[in-house]
Amino acid sequence: MTTSASVPTGSESAITAGDTVTDRLVAANAQYAAAFADPGMDARPVLHVAVVACMDARLDLHAALGLELGDCHTIRNAGGVVTDDVIRSLTISQRKLGTRSVVLIHHTGCGLESLTEDFRNELEAEVGQRPAWAVESFRDVDQDVRQSMQRVRTSPFVPHTDDVRGFVFDVRTGLLREVDPAS
Repeated sequence: MTTSASVPTGSESAITAGDTVTDRLVAANAQYAAAFADPGMDARPVLHVAVVACMDARLDLHAALGLELGDCHTIRNAGGVVTDDVIRSLTISQRKLGTRSVVLIHHTGCGLESLTEDFRNELEAEVGQRPAWAVESFRDVDQDVRQSMQRVRTSPFVPHTDDVRGFVFDVRTGLLREVDPAS
């Protein structure tokens, strides 16, 4: 796994005084692009699967699931919850790009377990405008996975719901634990 600590620190990628993290990312992209060869793929995932997961930086989904470039669509947000925008992405993924399976991945130690909808009140007090979106916080990760599976399965826009499965990724062991949708 590549981490920030393992990024080369040669003269091309060294951060000098005043550089930002974005400058570092752009420099890393220049190195990547120098060796890049078009793999000749289109946007249709080879495995016909869409993975919905939390944006948590500890989840390296491709490594954890044995995926390669082009294998899946990856949809990430805070908590990996199925929101209207996730339904939008899954609808496009299935109806226009050929996916048939949906894998939902939440994880242990998620930051959304410590937030409440009061976060929206705090934002409103700070900026003078209430966010239109819900925080989607939760206390029980398994129950939230079940709720997310149900949202996908009952959406009239997502046509392929026979293979919708949900999991909890353990950030300490790297193992997935499947959540029974009926419990």
